[in-house]
Amino acid sequence: MARTPTAAIAAGSLIAGYAVAAGSGSRPLGGAVLVAGGLYCASVWHRRHGAPTAVALSGVGLTAFAVSHVLAHAIGAWPSVLTVAAIAGAVVWVRSDASAGVAGQASAELS
Repeated sequence: MARTPTAAIAAGSLIAGYAVAAGSGSRPLGGAVLVAGGLYCASVWHRRHGAPTAVALSGVGLTAFAVSHVLAHAIGAWPSVLTVAAIAGAVVWVRSDASAGVAGQASAELS
């Protein structure tokens, strides 16, 4: 069974959430996209590593969301979202995906 690369989903839901909010003009709709991605990732993290890791990585996502709003004043909305998404994705990769064997499985599938 394929392991889910939650780093891509976590980072992607930050980006997609902002894109939906900006494109539709509906912040709640963008928030729904963000929450859906976050809940999915949290459930995977909980299964893989337990509640403490799921809570910690969910906190990383929430912090990234909050920091993006502050950072947007300095560098602009899209650069801010892309920056925090990259950082959050890297943290998730290190704390969950790499230790779950997602990297090894992906390279084996490409062979």
